[in-house]
Amino acid sequence: MDMTERLQALATEKTAILQGDAERVAKQHADGKCTARERIGKLYDAGSFMEIDALRKDSNVVAGVGTVNGQAVYTFAQDYAAMGGAMTKEQAAKIMKVLNMAKVTGAPVVALLDSAGAKITEGAAALPMYAEIMGAMARLSGVCPMIACVMGPCKGLATLLTQVADITIQVKKTGEIALHTALVMNSEKGKEKTAQQLFGAETMAKQGAVALTAESEDEATALIAALVDMLPACNMEDAPLAEEDDLNRLLICENPDDAASLMADIADGNRVIELYKEYGTAVKVALCRIGGRTVGVIATDHENDGGRLTACACKKAARFVRLCDCYGLPVVSLINTDGLSVPCECHQAKLIKGAAELLYAYAETTAPKVAIVTGNAVGAAYVAMGGKSVADMCYAWPTAMIAPLTAETAVQTMDADLLLSGEKREDLEEKYAEKCGAIAAAQEGIVDDVIEAKETRKHIIAALELLAAKHDVNLPKKHGNLPL
Repeated sequence: MDMTERLQALATEKTAILQGDAERVAKQHADGKCTARERIGKLYDAGSFMEIDALRKDSNVVAGVGTVNGQAVYTFAQDYAAMGGAMTKEQAAKIMKVLNMAKVTGAPVVALLDSAGAKITEGAAALPMYAEIMGAMARLSGVCPMIACVMGPCKGLATLLTQVADITIQVKKTGEIALHTALVMNSEKGKEKTAQQLFGAETMAKQGAVALTAESEDEATALIAALVDMLPACNMEDAPLAEEDDLNRLLICENPDDAASLMADIADGNRVIELYKEYGTAVKVALCRIGGRTVGVIATDHENDGGRLTACACKKAARFVRLCDCYGLPVVSLINTDGLSVPCECHQAKLIKGAAELLYAYAETTAPKVAIVTGNAVGAAYVAMGGKSVADMCYAWPTAMIAPLTAETAVQTMDADLLLSGEKREDLEEKYAEKCGAIAAAQEGIVDDVIEAKETRKHIIAALELLAAKHDVNLPKKHGNLPL
């Protein structure tokens, strides 16, 4: 075979790979899903994607590197149209190659998951394959951002990959995260439920298994691109600056109870990407830009049971704080909480551990931390939410109250005699609130300053500018023992 024939054979082979099996591609489209290469084509800048090991047999995954809005990004996209995207030794080898390349070059990794599971003929050999990939992702965690997007089935051990990633997105209708089969789950519950009811995006979002859900693959792709824009390429680089809003803009929202509106009002262009929206709802967490800088914002939702922190809310906020710290993103805390929730007896230990996990995450974080007490900051919740004890800068609105107890509880327990003598509860609560108010807190050094609500964004931007040169490191150690 001469060179011309070899080139023709190569072109034929590559064309067959790019086109795929027509029948299986049609089935993928009929199921409402794109093929792996179609997904990559939508995500990457036109003509930028360079595939690696395209001719490797039985790999069932498309892997390579290209640019997303100009940022280099590695990816591996399981190809369900090729043997159901089943995990094989060849697929594992290509995924490992991508992860290792990301590690040595310092670039984000996007995993597009769509697989029926491990190839049956692989048998027990599938176990070390998954273990090797998870081990590599665990070591890469905190080095390069990892985004997983579940666009089809994700079954068995593959589900653990979604939790090792920094941020996981699940597509509604087509995405499924199933550790066990529907048969096993239905036999355990004694009820017949569909795969979507058991493993779909709504279920996983409520349980905190995914950070974001998307109505379609196109929406998921847009979310991936938006996250890549906000996050740094690796932990050795800063997130890109993008000044696109008035630095001196005043807030419109001055309602401390409206956490969603307040977060949006503080953010550049009023744009935020809220994560884990359906999970641990006493707290809201979001990525946004403030003064051009990518920032993680955490806000207690006072409209949700007074913003009282539950075990789930604490765990959600703790993971988010650690995500921000991994990549040097400042953390802005908007505190308005009546304390910790009152759990049932069987959940007390969970709440204690959750609150300790949140405080640990804040205390361990070396990234800049700015706290704003917008309303109540009561008891252990104030400490766990990154108040003055662990924040670099802490401000309070004039109407804020920082106290060990809510006014209602304090009067009920400490002023019972005065209540019996006929004094009005409202007057006693007002005196307590004034005693524990923002001015008193500033006089005691509990907050750095009392600021007007409308000036909040300006003060945050100024604080972030001041803390941009912050250099803080933890004591030399392998790692701390997080109270999981």
